[in-house]
Amino acid sequence: MGKEKLKPGKETDELIAEGKELILYNDDFNTFDFVIQTLTEVCGHDTQQAEQCAWITHFKGKCAVKSGIFSELKPVFDEMSFRDLTVSIE
Repeated sequence: MGKEKLKPGKETDELIAEGKELILYNDDFNTFDFVIQTLTEVCGHDTQQAEQCAWITHFKGKCAVKSGIFSELKPVFDEMSFRDLTVSIE
C-alpha cells in the first residue's frame, strides 16, 4: 500500500480564507507608546483600543489585535514585523 499525498486545492484555499487573528506578543524592548502608536497607524485602532491591547499583551503575554482573512492580515503582519514587533497569524 502506498502513502497518499494531499494535493493543494479547494480545502487548502478554504483554510487560508477562514478567519484568522493577528497576534501581538509581549517583548522587553518596545515602549507602550510605540506599540500604541503602531496599533493606531497600522491596525486602525483608536487610542483607547490600542492602549487596552498593549496592556493585555503586557500582562498576558499576547493579544489578538486584528481579525480577518489571511490576505488582509498579511500586509499588517509585514508592517508590524518591519517595526520590530513580534506578531503571528493564527
